[in-house]
Amino acid sequence: MSAKVAPPDNDVLWARGLDCAHQGSPALTGVSIAVRDSEVLVVAGARGSGKTTLLRCLSGRLRPDAGEVWFNSVPLHVLAPRARDRLRRDRFGWVGSTPELVPELAAWENAALPLLLSGVSGRTARRTALEWLERLDVGDCASRRPAALLQSERQRVAIARSLVHRPTVLFADEPTAPLHRHERTAVLRTLTTAARSHGITVILTAQEPLGLPRPAGTAAPADRRPPEIPVADRVLTLVDGRLTAGGSLSAGPRDTTPCSLSA
Repeated sequence: MSAKVAPPDNDVLWARGLDCAHQGSPALTGVSIAVRDSEVLVVAGARGSGKTTLLRCLSGRLRPDAGEVWFNSVPLHVLAPRARDRLRRDRFGWVGSTPELVPELAAWENAALPLLLSGVSGRTARRTALEWLERLDVGDCASRRPAALLQSERQRVAIARSLVHRPTVLFADEPTAPLHRHERTAVLRTLTTAARSHGITVILTAQEPLGLPRPAGTAAPADRRPPEIPVADRVLTLVDGRLTAGGSLSAGPRDTTPCSLSA
């Protein structure tokens, strides 16, 4: 694949014509997407729709079979592996549906790992990690190892680890999937609030339907379970590896109407 024309300046992440297959089975087909600076974007879809593959392509973890992926003016699709790994380490954050913490390390040490790996001093890394754990309401868990934490606490530590180096883009692949409903509410609130307060672009995937604002004049269902948490500036939907809404690369005005993800 060759590098072509760089994306518009207001798009921090931009991809065109992404094709990707796993053992001959298409996972993405002709996917094009533009993500603007400091945007919180939700990609919704059923299991197997291609959400994780899309995030892996956009984050440089997986090279697509065809298409372009740009981060600012950097063409990820043609970067050498070492340069791509360095970019992922320094500019991207990743949190998945399972925390994947190092069991031998305390919570603050797990959260501080990206800083330590990039050469930040131990004292500074510890102070910064503790600050993020406090922001995510797990500061009192800092000295505990993962086995002594609740699932929701471990996930918050993983989120702190993904944010501790203040990445330009955070990729969150179904970060609340294993949590109970009330825990999802809290984790979504803390993740998006922390990202917005630091101007971090977020691309978040979810399986369950997204609660878009109801048309004016329509009543809420009698069994509706409040509250819905404002999460996204924009929602896209993947079906069988194809974007069905919102995937245009047009440079029109940004729609800032909040969408929400039922907690």
